[in-house]
Amino acid sequence: MGWKEAAEPVLTRMPAVRRPEGHVPFKRKLAWTAGILMLYFFLTNITLLGLSGEGSDLFGEFRAILAGEMGSLLQVGIGPIVTASIVLQLLGGANLLGLDTDDPRDQVLYQGLQKLLVIVMTALTALPMVFAGGGFLPAQQQLALGGLNLDHTGVQVLMFVQIFIGGILILYMDEVVSKWGVGSGIGLFIIAGVSQRLVTGLVQPSEPGFFYNWYQIIVGEVQVGSIVAGNGLHTILLGEGQLIALLTTLLIFGIVVYAESVRVEIPLSHARVKGARGRFPVKLIYASVLPMILVRALQANIQFIGQIMYSQLGNGGIPDVLGVYNSQAQPVSGFFYYLAPIYSPSDWMWWTGDISQATWMVLARIGIDMTFMIVGGAVFAIFWVETTDMGPEATAKQIQNSGMQIPGFRQNVGVIEKVMERYIPQVTVIGGALVGLLAVWANMLGTIGSISGTGLLLAVSITYKLYEEIAEEQLMEMHPMMRQMFGKE
Repeated sequence: MGWKEAAEPVLTRMPAVRRPEGHVPFKRKLAWTAGILMLYFFLTNITLLGLSGEGSDLFGEFRAILAGEMGSLLQVGIGPIVTASIVLQLLGGANLLGLDTDDPRDQVLYQGLQKLLVIVMTALTALPMVFAGGGFLPAQQQLALGGLNLDHTGVQVLMFVQIFIGGILILYMDEVVSKWGVGSGIGLFIIAGVSQRLVTGLVQPSEPGFFYNWYQIIVGEVQVGSIVAGNGLHTILLGEGQLIALLTTLLIFGIVVYAESVRVEIPLSHARVKGARGRFPVKLIYASVLPMILVRALQANIQFIGQIMYSQLGNGGIPDVLGVYNSQAQPVSGFFYYLAPIYSPSDWMWWTGDISQATWMVLARIGIDMTFMIVGGAVFAIFWVETTDMGPEATAKQIQNSGMQIPGFRQNVGVIEKVMERYIPQVTVIGGALVGLLAVWANMLGTIGSISGTGLLLAVSITYKLYEEIAEEQLMEMHPMMRQMFGKE
C-alpha cells in the first residue's frame, strides 16, 4: 500500500468550503470579499486572552507579508499557509509526492495534504511563541475565566488554543474568498496589511507620520541644520523628511505597473472560425510577485529558528558561527546575521557611525541578501509556474483545448509547447530575479510606513491583478457568453 492509499481516508475528509454550483453574480462576489475583509480587520483587533504585556514579535519586519497582527488572534497570519506551500512545492518539484494534478483524485489528495500541513505548521509556529519563553508572548500568572482559575501553564494553553483557532480561521477565510469572492484571500490580507501601514505612515499625527514630520520641519519644531555643512541633507532625505522613502515608494508603484504591462504577445487564431484571432500574453513578471512570499517566508523561518535558539540557550549556548545576539535580541554576527534581510538604510549605511559591524561584514550581508532574493526569486518563480499550470506544457494544452492555434504552425500540442518554451522559462527567470532585486533595493532605501520592499511589491502587484480580475468579472457579467470562453461557466 502506497502513501496515497494510506492517507486517502484522512485527506479526503478534511473540511472544505463548498464550491458554488453555478455562476456567482459579481455583486455577491464583492459582498463575500468585503465581508471577509471586515472579518480579517476584526480578528486582528482581538487581543489574546491571557496576554501579559506586549512581548517581542518573532516575525517583526516580516509582518507586512505575513498579514498578521502581533498579540491578536491572527498572530501567525498566513505564515503557516506559505510554509506549507513551500514544503509542497519542494516535494512536488522533486517529484516525491507522485501526484498528478490533472487527475481529480490526486487533486483532492493534494488539497487535503496542503490543509493538513497548514494545520501542523500552525501548531508548530504557535507552540514556541507561547511556551518557549524569552518574552515572545508573555502569559499572565493567573486568570479567572468563568468558574475556572487557570495557573500560568493553563493560561499558556489557552493562548495556544486561541492562536491555533486564528490560524485555522485564516485558512478557511482564504478558501472562501478563492471560491466565492474576487481574487485570493492571501492577496487580500496582504493588501489590507500593507495599505494600513502605508496610510498610517502618511497621515498619522505623530512620528513617523510623513505629513506630521514636514509640519514640524516647516514650523521649526524640528531643526534641520545646514544642508551644505551640517546634517540637514541627511535629515531631509533619510531622517524626518523621508523624501528618499517617498520617492522609493512612488518608484516601486510606477515600476511594478509598468512591468505588468511589458509582455511578449504570441499571436493565436481559431482553427475552425475564420477571422477569429487572439493573443497569448507572456508578461515580464509572468509568475507574478507571489513567489516573493515564499522567499521571504523562508528567511522568516530561518530567523524564527535563530530567535528560538537564542531565547532558550543564550549567546553562550549558540556557536558563534551560527549567531551572536545583542540586548535587543537581534543578530550582530554569524550565520543568522548574514541571512537577515536588509530592513532599512540604518542596516547598511556604515559611514553614518550607527553600525557596529565592520564594513566588510555589512557588504557581505548586502551581497548575501541580494543573492538570496535574486536566485530565490528565480527558483521559486519556476516552481510557481510549474505548480500552477502556467508552464509551457500546461499552457499548450489550454490553447489546444480552446480550439486556438499559432498561425504558421501545425495544430499540435507538442508544437505549441515548443513555441512556448522559447519564451515562458526565460521570462519566468528574468521576472523572478527582477522582482527580487527590486525588493532588496526598496528595503535598502526605505519606504513610507516602514513597509518592507517585498510587502510593497506584493501590494502593488496584487492590487493591479485584482483590478484586472474585477474588470474581467464585470465584462463577463455584461456578456454572459464570455463566461464560456473563459471557462468560468
